[in-house]
Amino acid sequence: MTRSKANGLCCGAGGSQMFKEDEPGDTRINIVRTEEILQTNTKKVVANCPFCITMLQDGLKAKDKQDDVMVYDLAEMILQSGIKK
Repeated sequence: MTRSKANGLCCGAGGSQMFKEDEPGDTRINIVRTEEILQTNTKKVVANCPFCITMLQDGLKAKDKQDDVMVYDLAEMILQSGIKK
């Protein structure tokens, strides 16, 4: 994704966006991030923030893509990788 790592973009929940009414504007930030994810044609997205996970899952549902792209917690991906001590 273009906006990642040091150039990342918050899903909006860290700023309490998931707990309040939408602010004026055309698009919710989680929809913007979801559209960026969908442009990559990926099947998996990893986040390390429970708010991001919820916001991205909601964005995928809004786009009816929840069955096409799975959102995982970083710990889930580490567990699935089978990395041992």
